[in-house]
Amino acid sequence: MTPSHRDPLVASERHIDVWLAYYNDIADPRLHEEYRSLLTEEERGKEFRFYFADDQRRYLVTRALVRTVLSRYLHVRPTDWRFANNHYGRPEISNLSRDECGLRFNISHTKGLIALGVTHGRELGVDVENLRTREVSLDIADRFFAKPEVDELATVPPERQQDRFFEYWTFKESYIKARGMGLSIPLGQFSFHYPHERAVNIAIEPALGDDANRWSFWQYRPTADYLMAVCAERRVGGAPSVRLRRVVPLVREEVVEVELLKTSTTSQSD
Repeated sequence: MTPSHRDPLVASERHIDVWLAYYNDIADPRLHEEYRSLLTEEERGKEFRFYFADDQRRYLVTRALVRTVLSRYLHVRPTDWRFANNHYGRPEISNLSRDECGLRFNISHTKGLIALGVTHGRELGVDVENLRTREVSLDIADRFFAKPEVDELATVPPERQQDRFFEYWTFKESYIKARGMGLSIPLGQFSFHYPHERAVNIAIEPALGDDANRWSFWQYRPTADYLMAVCAERRVGGAPSVRLRRVVPLVREEVVEVELLKTSTTSQSD
């Protein structure tokens, strides 16, 4: 039974669904053709502009994932969705107004994995990173992170510094994506703090014109290779619950249990 034949899902302000597609496991050429049939002509043309086969597959599965997943929440055919980027490059639904639709979504992808967050009526940001294939110089932290983060990172044992860097990085990416402004927000003007290993708080400098208490955060390890952070706007009624779903678009989906590594406690402002 394909997702299109299943009972529709209800998008709620009280819940966030994060859909995980491990695109290297989606290799059937016939299924790829089904995915292409869901796309616009412009989208189909973009697939083969990518030089590497991995990038082509990631692009194709991402586009099919967004269309099929959004249709699980609204009676809109996967082929009928239209998208446009906002001023900062974030994709948004363009053929339904925010009031008509209510859905908020955010996409992140890395080598081997695509993550799509969906909720209703609250801003949302998701970031996922492959820890095995992406090694970074810690000079990036020195240049771009806030001083408290740089100082804390220097105290971490060398064998843990890459993991700690990506803890900061995924939280930071999820926040700027939830704001919808990407890297136009200076990474050094907000910082994350760990009261203990299972908790995280954000501090935001006044120059950013934001309230730290506006946001909730979660961090997960979907598998040993991946680290993922979710940022969501707080609304009346408290923080929403987060549910993770593993999916092969048009084929199968399942709710998966993933250990929650960190979540926000009480946010703080500078």
